[in-house]
Amino acid sequence: MKVKFRAIGAPATGRGRGRTALVAVGALLALGAAACGGSSSGKAGTAGSSGTFKPAAQTGGTLTVWVDSTRLAAAKLYQKDHPEVKMDIVTYDGDANGSNYLQTKVSLFNRTGSGWPDVVFSSQNNETSWAVQAGFTAPLNKGLIPQATLDGWATDANAPCTVDGTVYCLRNDLSQTVLWYNDKLMKQWGYQVPTTWEQYQALGQKVATEHPGYLVGAAGDTFTPEVYMWAGKCGANQIQITGAKAVTVDTTSANCTKMAGLLDTLIQNKTMSISSVFSSDFDKNEPDKILMMPGPSWYGGALFQGTFKTPAGQIGVAPMPQWAGETSPSVGNVGGGTWLVSAHSKNLKASTDFLTWVTTADDYQGKLAPGYPAYAPAAKTWLAAQAASGYYADDITAPLTTAAGQVWSGWGYGQFSQEAVWAATVTPGVNAGKTITSLLPAWQDSIANHAKADGYQVTSK
Repeated sequence: MKVKFRAIGAPATGRGRGRTALVAVGALLALGAAACGGSSSGKAGTAGSSGTFKPAAQTGGTLTVWVDSTRLAAAKLYQKDHPEVKMDIVTYDGDANGSNYLQTKVSLFNRTGSGWPDVVFSSQNNETSWAVQAGFTAPLNKGLIPQATLDGWATDANAPCTVDGTVYCLRNDLSQTVLWYNDKLMKQWGYQVPTTWEQYQALGQKVATEHPGYLVGAAGDTFTPEVYMWAGKCGANQIQITGAKAVTVDTTSANCTKMAGLLDTLIQNKTMSISSVFSSDFDKNEPDKILMMPGPSWYGGALFQGTFKTPAGQIGVAPMPQWAGETSPSVGNVGGGTWLVSAHSKNLKASTDFLTWVTTADDYQGKLAPGYPAYAPAAKTWLAAQAASGYYADDITAPLTTAAGQVWSGWGYGQFSQEAVWAATVTPGVNAGKTITSLLPAWQDSIANHAKADGYQVTSK
């Protein structure tokens, strides 16, 4: 066994073997060799949304895998279970907070003609917005991964990875939003868990009067629009996924203004915090004041159980509220991550085996992964483990499973960061006492400007 561990870039922040895949790889390589007239030159492979994948000469050797600190455990477990595989495991920041480290390094490797990792994990869901154009990521549904395996992912989970019908990455975990709530306080105060946004706002106004200081949500994080605006079907980020690189931006539609008005109301009566849930101020003063908190699936373990140390038996989870009369329920998404196989890999068999294992195996995804697995069979195992832990006040399986298939498809995965746009445009205004409603036009202009800078054709309404 040979394994090396290296660390590059900024430190990370935040948040069974695939035998059939090996057979598929062999078929792909045969096709690729035929298309290239037989390749033995050692030239790097190429891939693109409009071209034919031409694998590099398959010489094998050490499997180089880049992961963030959280996924390091997965790579180590794979190495332990597969001692025959020579691995070079490299830790990097995982492109956390949109650092673009991976894109910068790939650009360098493309110029020098070497250095690409075989497999890489990214905490971002938008890597295909540049990686396909750069010829970095291999097409997975063109012979590398069997369709029967790909069919196991949750509905639309791999949408961020799909360009013109070709799948260029695989989602690691989902971050679908649900409504977390303090079951003990709800029962003690005789409150009902809201099912509509109207009920949610009304309960927030009631809490402001009857239990001042308690919270029904937080709007101080950069991912606030992904929790509320995305779930409310606000058309701020409608990325065109086929044809021209384009985006439609409309932050002043009824869906946007309704949600902005709800947030403004609750911020004004102080039941909606404007502090980050990760801030020391929030951690010190507000965890025991949470009555409700819309947020992603990882809030349960990462925040309530981990950071806030909320006692067992108190936290429950319910479906995300919907506007009254809504016939197509929708939720947002906050995070997750993706795995990519390099189109330049000279060891596609090992790369694909690792990719299949790390995204589907119960040993990691079902039993050890910190987030809700994107691969549905592993998610069942993961949910069973959560239920058996005894931490939650009720069974979290039904609301999380349902929400996994309700992430609104109208919010795209562009090359620019919506979180960065919100942080620069809306957050300072809210902290200065302005309403989110009044900031919607500025938010739209900022999105449009960032999109244009990244080469998007922008349509604003």
